Amino acid sequence: MTGDAFTGTPATDGTTTGGSAAGGSAAAPVSRVRPGDLLVTGTLGLRTRRLRAVLSALGIAIGIAAIVAVLGVTRSSQAALLAEIDRLGTNLFTVASGSGFGGGERPLPVSATPMLRRVDGVIAVAPTTQLNATYVYRNDLVPVGQSGGLAVRACDATLLATLDGRVAQGAFLDTLSTAHPVTVLGHEAARTLGITRLDPGTRVWLGGHWFTVAGILGPFPFAPEVDRSALVGFGVAEAILGYDGHPSRLYVRVRQNRVEAAGALLNATAGPANPDSVEVTRPSDALTARIAVAESGAVLFVGLGAIALLVGGIGVGNIMVISVLERRGEIGLRRALGATRGHVAGQFLAESLALGTAGGAAGVLIGAAVTVALARDRGWSVLLPAEALWGGLAVAVVVGALAGLYPALRAARLAPADALRTV
Repeated sequence: MTGDAFTGTPATDGTTTGGSAAGGSAAAPVSRVRPGDLLVTGTLGLRTRRLRAVLSALGIAIGIAAIVAVLGVTRSSQAALLAEIDRLGTNLFTVASGSGFGGGERPLPVSATPMLRRVDGVIAVAPTTQLNATYVYRNDLVPVGQSGGLAVRACDATLLATLDGRVAQGAFLDTLSTAHPVTVLGHEAARTLGITRLDPGTRVWLGGHWFTVAGILGPFPFAPEVDRSALVGFGVAEAILGYDGHPSRLYVRVRQNRVEAAGALLNATAGPANPDSVEVTRPSDALTARIAVAESGAVLFVGLGAIALLVGGIGVGNIMVISVLERRGEIGLRRALGATRGHVAGQFLAESLALGTAGGAAGVLIGAAVTVALARDRGWSVLLPAEALWGGLAVAVVVGALAGLYPALRAARLAPADALRTV
């Protein structure tokens, strides 16, 4: 057969005996096979049974693709969250007094804002107030109860700079507009109200009055309550919406080197009479928690991918066993012509390795494609961990080798005489 170089007469146990020109006193040369010929012989079954080979490799490809995609998507999303944290900083605090009856925010003392501004290390304080029982609608024909879960929040011009936010369309509230019926919509609020672009006459029905929409904000990852609110100035809120001067939520930006020290003083400063009723949180901690949740979810999906990979490996092993049974005649003929047990085992092991390698390469490509597509759809930077790419391929090769080990040993143990009976 191709690649087998041997001389002499095959014995019944598969070894080769033979003589020489000197009358057989010299030892017979050892039968050998070159690596290139082993590759050709080992892939013969794959080339002649292509559909079976594709279906066998598909199981491994699915498992590897799942592992690569999960690791790639998780790493890309983590990078996006970390970039958001780095951009907005970990030095932003929110100070609130919890939720009152009906889900609204409870008021803080009027002195909370000026007192917080006196804390050492505080850079800026942006007071806001949720105006309870005040809602915003697209027009005055919408039934009162259908508010879409949106809130109305009073604030001043310091809010945008303190949160390091941006205006997607229009302009934010300024000193003049805060005293007039003008509103700026949060990102989610504008989408819920169906306002995708601003026209000169764009208005909303807010608290029983028409308010001109001056701007639409970009998303606020650190302040989702702002995303779901219509923002108005303190002046107009006091004049026509019943604002009593008490803030209900304050955003506090401190110097980076004073985060821990200043944070420890905020609740007592905002509510000196009852510090325990004041909640001080860092929104960046929530994003960090999301990263931990994403990592735990990734472990689950990687486990599912490993199960799919195991099933694929079992499928390859099953196919290889069937291949050995179908090719008993070929095995017997090769043994009779001088192929050793190692050559036969190497042939079927090479076939199993080829299946594992092909499935692993296909799985890596599919997983990478899924990661790139999802990352671009979400606006993330594409990150494909090297350990997922090379590790996935290496795992596929190992699975292919383990799946083909038993069939290869079974083929090697076939005696030439028994195998040739099937010819």
